[in-house]
Amino acid sequence: MHRFFGIHEAKSSPRTEILGGIATFLTMAYIIFVNPAILSEAIPGVADNPLLREQFFGAFMVATIVSMASATLIMGLLANYPFALAPGMGLNAYFTYVVCLKMGIDWRDALGAVFVEGIIFILLTLAGARVFIVRAIPRAVKFSSSAGIGIFLAFIGLKGAGLISADPNTFVTLGKLTSPEAVTCIIGLLIITTLFAFKIPGSVLLGILVATIFGSFVGVTHFKGIVGPIPDISPTFFKLQVSWESLTTPAFWIVVMTFFFADFFDTAGTLTGLSNAAGFADKDGNLPRGGKAYMADAIGTALGALFGTSTVTTYIESGAGIAQGARTGLASVVTALFMLSALFFAPLAMSIPAAATAPALIFIGALMMVNLKDLEWNDVTEALPAFITIVAMPLTFSIANGIALGIITFTLVKLCSGKLRQIHWLTGLLSFAFILYFIYLH
Repeated sequence: MHRFFGIHEAKSSPRTEILGGIATFLTMAYIIFVNPAILSEAIPGVADNPLLREQFFGAFMVATIVSMASATLIMGLLANYPFALAPGMGLNAYFTYVVCLKMGIDWRDALGAVFVEGIIFILLTLAGARVFIVRAIPRAVKFSSSAGIGIFLAFIGLKGAGLISADPNTFVTLGKLTSPEAVTCIIGLLIITTLFAFKIPGSVLLGILVATIFGSFVGVTHFKGIVGPIPDISPTFFKLQVSWESLTTPAFWIVVMTFFFADFFDTAGTLTGLSNAAGFADKDGNLPRGGKAYMADAIGTALGALFGTSTVTTYIESGAGIAQGARTGLASVVTALFMLSALFFAPLAMSIPAAATAPALIFIGALMMVNLKDLEWNDVTEALPAFITIVAMPLTFSIANGIALGIITFTLVKLCSGKLRQIHWLTGLLSFAFILYFIYLH
């Protein structure tokens, strides 16, 4: 095990990797229930038929668990990184509310589009194109993406705990700090920070567990049991449709390319940010064994469509395991095994409230600010693209948007400053493509 995962070389230990894998699972376990809730709404008549909704919710839940476990296991065994994968938030909403409900595309055809996207990704990865494109992303954007993802993570955590809330006048405002959810989050954050400061192993995981226990005394944690039956996956399993008619329809390819764009740069941003935070990246911010990591993501997307779920992508919540000290694929294997166990212990995983995982996200967000010191803040042509990348991710609720806007800004400011030679030809091409995307497809 030590030799296969290179645990000693990574200056880690099996215990640290296991704790990191568990921390990542607990932080992203919410997707097991959120994803099927969103995807179920894509089924005609489900809103008026409780039995149909229960059937498809269960099928989508199993599809979610199996696809995320498969992709995460591939990531751990093939790429040897502590990154977990699951159906992407935002991509699942686009699948249901835009593709199926707004555009009127049947959910099975939408799954077909996801499958085609996955196959395209596999082919591009085999050809080395994904790694080549990612290497063309400017250094300023690469190093700032981890900070942007950190703020994005913290924003999700603050929102989940009710520490911030929506406001009709200012969009966002301070939440009620004395609410049970907010207090639970604050206590969890203090515990994680204190234990981490004293270098106590398992600080993030212990913080989540203590917050969960505290939440049970203030009405935040609701124990839902331990073991439950595995739902039937047959309503979604291999139900995707890819017909010649759909392949010749422009609307189908618009859906494919939208999925493709969002997934490509969401994954690129996540892997870049997490690898910089964990110290995996080289001096230029590139990820060794990047091709294998992208292949795990591509296979996960294709498998997910076969099982019956939207696009699978690398999750920023993997930062929980990295903050715990995870540095090898063993952590991903542990995360995948816990994901599979959720098939049997779904009620127990469902008992951990968002207010208990929120402090982990906020804490991880703080740790991901460290790469800002490597940016050339005295050069405005480097600083502005970095700043745009950072603020765009949380404010547009999209890692892909942050990467795209950062690249566009980089190209424009370098061009206007007479620094044309500092623009990689592919960076310029990507900028042009992103501008067209935001004008015509976004």
